[in-house]
Amino acid sequence: MTAAWLDTNVIVRFLTNDPAPLAQRAHRLLARAEAGDITLRLTPIIVAEIVWVLRTIYRREPAEIAAGLSALLKADGIAAEQRDTLLEALDLMVAEKVAFPDAYVAVSARQADEPVCTFDAGFKRLGVELLAS
Repeated sequence: MTAAWLDTNVIVRFLTNDPAPLAQRAHRLLARAEAGDITLRLTPIIVAEIVWVLRTIYRREPAEIAAGLSALLKADGIAAEQRDTLLEALDLMVAEKVAFPDAYVAVSARQADEPVCTFDAGFKRLGVELLAS
């Protein structure tokens, strides 16, 4: 089976259906992955960029972004690095109304049972220990 790395624009086209010709190509590609013809690899940095593009360019709400990306991360044929961390970070982003990168760092720190070094006091509500400086 062939494997390929996904770029942000493919997923953005898939989730927004904009523009239509590229969205159709993205849908065909993801259908191939679902059918087992190809494995599509997805990295956390690309997920972060997708969230940023959908939020800033397309003005999508965090809950809508999280729902679309969560479904994608769970789809057959998608091999997402740190899948469980990404899913939990998307949930935290929505629940605590924080930026995705902050949610991702908080989830990663909790999973490693390590503190976060930050000047952002908002991390306290994300259930992580802060490293005093």
